[in-house]
Amino acid sequence: ISTLLSDVPEGQLFVLTDTNSAEHCLPLFVDFIGDIPYHLLTLEAGEKNKNLESVQLVWNFLLKHRATREAVLINLGGGMITDLGGFAAATYMRGIRFVNIPTTLLAMVDASSGGKTGIDYQGVKNVIGTFTPPVSTLINPVFLRTLPTDELLSGFAEMLKHALIASQEEWVKLLQLLDEELPHNQFVETLNDTGALQASIAIKEKVVSQDPHEAGLRKILNFGHTVGHAIESAALERNALPHGYCVLWGMVAEVYLSVVKLGCPREVLQQLTQVMLQYYGRPQCDCNQREQLIQRMYQDKKNSANRTPNFTLLRAVGEPKINQYVSEQDIDEALEYLFSL
Repeated sequence: ISTLLSDVPEGQLFVLTDTNSAEHCLPLFVDFIGDIPYHLLTLEAGEKNKNLESVQLVWNFLLKHRATREAVLINLGGGMITDLGGFAAATYMRGIRFVNIPTTLLAMVDASSGGKTGIDYQGVKNVIGTFTPPVSTLINPVFLRTLPTDELLSGFAEMLKHALIASQEEWVKLLQLLDEELPHNQFVETLNDTGALQASIAIKEKVVSQDPHEAGLRKILNFGHTVGHAIESAALERNALPHGYCVLWGMVAEVYLSVVKLGCPREVLQQLTQVMLQYYGRPQCDCNQREQLIQRMYQDKKNSANRTPNFTLLRAVGEPKINQYVSEQDIDEALEYLFSL
């Protein structure tokens, strides 16, 4: 990080974090950068704060401290901070440099890489944003030791997604890592020592490098997200749910659709369902909300005009299929399966 910041003019280094990362991770970050001076802005933690009002706080912060186009914004936090901070940097003075330092497993394997920035708006996930890559994404597994178990599981759900779209080999490796008796810190070390963390990041980077603006191939990374984002958006009206949990529930419903529509082996559905029941529990939704969730799926960014919701589904593990338009009746059936577990 010292090398990255060597050409930043005095007074032009800015750090964005949230209340959780400020408490648990900022002291570690300060140790890394030594005596390099910086301006700090701390936002309230939580997905409910990934909104336009928070972006305005960042813009005001940059203006107040006279940030120029030579400024660098460091986003130190989870996906909320890297998404929002990246969007603020991409739009301030038509774009300043930013560096992502993810502090959660979810941000390390998903949100902080790939160049997607954005905020939630009018109850819709990530509907406002840009494709703007950071100068660099710096990952240090030491931050994972600061996480509660539910945050580790949230990130692990995205790792499971990467494995399902990548290969049977990666899928089996991750299933073998799961052990409900595994101590928290040992699990963190296992993710790093086995190369599982690095492999998951590499899967996403390989896809993004071939399709940076989601013209085609990159849509495979949306597996689980059409249903998952609908559940997450509906929950924002009450209490935010961990993104990874919603994606895991979304994957269960979408693997069900994959079995019905594409002949995906039922064993995959059984394996994923077992993971859900053992570690993630059931979604806080019921059958009465199915119509509301389907309507939210119509707001998904992958959709085309005058078509039913667009999904990425699996023919088999490692064989994702994009642009699968699914009828409301089939979606309703998949949701019924999910909610009946």
